[in-house]
Amino acid sequence: MTPAQRDLLPASGGSAAPGVAIGGDYAAGGGERFSPVSPIDGAATMPVGQADRSDVGRAIAAAHESFLAWRSRPAPARGELVYEIGRRVREQKKQLAELITLEAGKIVAEAEGEVQEWIDICDFAVGLSRQLYGNTIASERPDHQLIESWRPLGAVGVISAFNFPCAVWAWNTMVALVCGDPVVWKPSEQTPLTALACHKVLVEAAEALGDCPPALSSVVIGAKEVGQALAEDPRLPLVSATGSVPMGRAVAQVVGGRLGRCLLELGGNNGMIVTPSADLKLAERAIVFGAVGTCGQRCTSLRRLFVHKSISAKLVDRLKGAYQGLPIGDPRDASTLIGPLVNQRSAGQMQAALQQAKDEGGEVLCGGDAVDPGAGGGCYVKPAIVRMPEQSSVMHAETFAPILYVVEYDQLDEAIALHNAVPQGLSSSILTTDVREAHTFLGPDGSDCGLVGVNIGTSGAEIGGAFGGEKETGGGRESGSDAWRQYMRRSTATINYGSELPLSQGIKFGSD
Repeated sequence: MTPAQRDLLPASGGSAAPGVAIGGDYAAGGGERFSPVSPIDGAATMPVGQADRSDVGRAIAAAHESFLAWRSRPAPARGELVYEIGRRVREQKKQLAELITLEAGKIVAEAEGEVQEWIDICDFAVGLSRQLYGNTIASERPDHQLIESWRPLGAVGVISAFNFPCAVWAWNTMVALVCGDPVVWKPSEQTPLTALACHKVLVEAAEALGDCPPALSSVVIGAKEVGQALAEDPRLPLVSATGSVPMGRAVAQVVGGRLGRCLLELGGNNGMIVTPSADLKLAERAIVFGAVGTCGQRCTSLRRLFVHKSISAKLVDRLKGAYQGLPIGDPRDASTLIGPLVNQRSAGQMQAALQQAKDEGGEVLCGGDAVDPGAGGGCYVKPAIVRMPEQSSVMHAETFAPILYVVEYDQLDEAIALHNAVPQGLSSSILTTDVREAHTFLGPDGSDCGLVGVNIGTSGAEIGGAFGGEKETGGGRESGSDAWRQYMRRSTATINYGSELPLSQGIKFGSD
């Protein structure tokens, strides 16, 4: 780590980073210290403490106490805190991005783009703080009025994954704060330093603003047991979890068992259809970034490509040429477009998927082999394109690596059926210049995903729209649009401003 990166972290009074952060209070935590490594070279970054169940309980108790004060703060005043956070993130954008690159292995441009997402959601949330609208509803009774209002919900638990170590937390936390909810965050063990740096920005913004409750943000670092403790605690009425489908199922069962709310962002396995009328130059750009960006380690990465047989050979040739020119290497180098896989386990899963694809009749057209990174370690691979005779079982599972499966089709309805025939339902796209094909894909008989694009790739959603998917993706929605409602409770008030007490549905009860 560089001195500048260390300056982003809270002072721990030792050589290790804290495992527990409750507002401005930091502690090693009751768990065993560990040393995460950078995907860039396999070198240890910095020893980090871990929370245990008692630490999680302390963090949740402090968040609940802060909620009791924060919920009474007018929403526009809560927005002032988020404004101050956004201002500070702008000042530290480059340094925060460097830390993301170190821990997650993202290239410079993508890491800076992730921090920009934090800035963007701050802007969105500040505006939202003056727009937490309810409804006025006509009553069937004379001299009565119905009013819907939205109220703060409570402390929120957030569980995030390594591949977006800043943005996913920011989507949840900036919106939760203006809604009146503190956040207790369990980040990935791969990216604990990024989490502590993000937390520090929030804490310092709250201190500068003054008169904020002490534990609007907490971080509890640890493994499965920490997430389990968050899911079990009834003082967290909402738990937002991003990660694998098995993890999401486990969280949902625990939270649902206590009748809490879950916001789940799980597997992707995203597909794109390229029709005969498509602009192939545009398609090439959309496909390449979607399939190889973040070395294929996005929940929105393009995995499955359905190409009309009349243009398949031409498009595949273009893609093979583009893949051959992709710079692979150290993500800190500004010229690099593809950094490392997160660890050796991911590299092994990629090789296993490629072998299964071959066993199921697939042909690896390019890529798939390892790249020597030179000095140091790290798992660097060439992105693979695999031609499949049909959508076989390997294509029904999401492999978090840069593998693009290509399947030919004859008719659009056939392609849509193939597209929808997997358990996941996050992001999708169609490349076409035919308005009928575009609207068919957007319509009720089209894509069954939460994110649907026309003439764009599957990755790169803007924060203004609600982000999330259906089926095994979990059904959650984060970020923009009306996703804020998940962080609030709805109350319907009935006001009688008359001198009589008529009952609804025309019921007569006794005599007047």
